Amino acid sequence: MVKLRGGARVHRWTTTSLPLVLFMLLMLTLVILILLAFDIISLPVAPDIDSPIKFTRKTFQLGDGVVGRKEGERGEQWTEVLSWEPRAFLYHNFLSKEECEYLIELAKPHMEKSTVVDSATGKSKDSRSVIWCDASYSFDYTIFFLPRKCSNVLKYICMVRVRTSSGMFLRRGRDKIISEIEQRIADFAFIPVEHGEGLQVLHYEVGQKYEPHYDYFLDEFNTKNGGQRIATVLMYLSDVEEGGETVFPEAKGNISDVSWWDELSTCGKKGLSVKPKMGDALLFWSMRPDGTLDPSSLHGGCPVIRGNKWSSTKWMHVSHYKV
Repeated sequence: MVKLRGGARVHRWTTTSLPLVLFMLLMLTLVILILLAFDIISLPVAPDIDSPIKFTRKTFQLGDGVVGRKEGERGEQWTEVLSWEPRAFLYHNFLSKEECEYLIELAKPHMEKSTVVDSATGKSKDSRSVIWCDASYSFDYTIFFLPRKCSNVLKYICMVRVRTSSGMFLRRGRDKIISEIEQRIADFAFIPVEHGEGLQVLHYEVGQKYEPHYDYFLDEFNTKNGGQRIATVLMYLSDVEEGGETVFPEAKGNISDVSWWDELSTCGKKGLSVKPKMGDALLFWSMRPDGTLDPSSLHGGCPVIRGNKWSSTKWMHVSHYKV
């Protein structure tokens, strides 16, 4: 002990104190280990990156004193990561039942046979195409003649319909409900409303489908307005009893790692597939983050086997799209 001027005393650190400190640290470590062993406390664990990521949106309805009521009775809303090649995300309960029915009723009186975009003019054209096919071809076709045998397989020249649904377009910002849906899409994709085309409402009856295709363009004409298509939001307006899945045949990863795998049709099991469910919305990207086109975004609509399929599509561009 050292005595300072004025009578103050200070304890000097001695080597005899070191064992006591080490003993106390050892005892503290033992106590922590015991608490961990009995699961009284736990260490933070990093999330499993392979498991679906869920985001719950809290909603508030003002004006009637009720807090926490979900908009339009949409149910629990959360986003599921389906794939990174292509980048695909499923937003559960994106639309309410009333919104789905509103879009269907709005479109019904104006439905016409679906067309495809002409790469030369940018205008709509008939969806029929001439391809080589054989007797195992599963979609509807018309055989013209039998020209030759290839690898011991009879090959025909066939006229097929790439797209057999009916559909119509709703002008962007047509009314308050559509504007709200389009803003919700913009929030989901982080792409401005002004970059989107008008909503397209589609109806598939039994046997109708859409062959695998890309949403991006391979010509310069169709990219003059708004640039390339960067992403698509596909909203399911109805349930489908069987078939009608959206399938990505070139998707990478474990395609069977979805909860609805056993409910898929034969077509649906040919790639990563989404089973239509009223109110759900599928967002997928046609371009990679580096700006290049993503071939794994190839997708199609499987034939409806039982029931009817109603859906609505929103295509979004890299720049402002003039309507």
